[in-house]
Amino acid sequence: MRSAVAFLTTVLLLTSGCAALSGSQGGEPDYALTAEENLVLGSQALENKDFLKAQKYFEYVRAKFPYQEAAREAELKLADVDFAREAFPEARDQYQSFIKLHPTHPKVDYAAYRSALTHVEDYPSEFFALPPSEEKDQVEIRSALSTMEEFLREYPESQYVPEAKQHAADARRRLAEHELYVARFYQKRGRWKAVAQRLEAVLSKYPGTSYEEEVLFDLHDAYVKLNDQKRAQDTLRQVLRRLPGTPAAEKAQRMLGT
Repeated sequence: MRSAVAFLTTVLLLTSGCAALSGSQGGEPDYALTAEENLVLGSQALENKDFLKAQKYFEYVRAKFPYQEAAREAELKLADVDFAREAFPEARDQYQSFIKLHPTHPKVDYAAYRSALTHVEDYPSEFFALPPSEEKDQVEIRSALSTMEEFLREYPESQYVPEAKQHAADARRRLAEHELYVARFYQKRGRWKAVAQRLEAVLSKYPGTSYEEEVLFDLHDAYVKLNDQKRAQDTLRQVLRRLPGTPAAEKAQRMLGT
């Protein structure tokens, strides 16, 4: 008798649990009367990581109140939902669609910044068990740099400029690290022309990184190995121009003097 009661209790608990789960995942939310109230409810769901419910609230606003400003806000929020659930290509598409449809909207800079940020969030993993990021594919980092630089050109007065500058600088640093990684690969094999090409790329494409001194002196050494004294000395003169008043410049001046 006790086992039968226990069995029935378990069945009831499982049934009620499944029903609750079904209601939270597949049922329609209790929509409010106004667009603004639904936006608030959707934002709360988004904060709670209930992405499906948040999506439904925002889609309801967009469909039910298409001529209100709230519908534009709902479009951005739908992109934010994809961003929050780490569906970065989908979020990027939605932000870009918003920019095309509403180029004069007050929040168009937000959409542009978040679109660029999707590339940052999609960087190669830094998980300790995996190879270092400079050894991996750099496509997303290059995309992040180009889109952040584009954002800075298009929206120089945006409140997101300081963050965009930080991300652009970080992307340049990461890409410079990658070029240095490849240059060192060639150094170990004595392929000095390839070394020089990689180091020249760092200087031309990613100027101003913390690796500049290292790159310049390594480039000088590569040209010495190639018996190209003119380019070797030109590289030392670059040190004087790029790093004036530094110990590196003093070292370059001494090397030029000898």
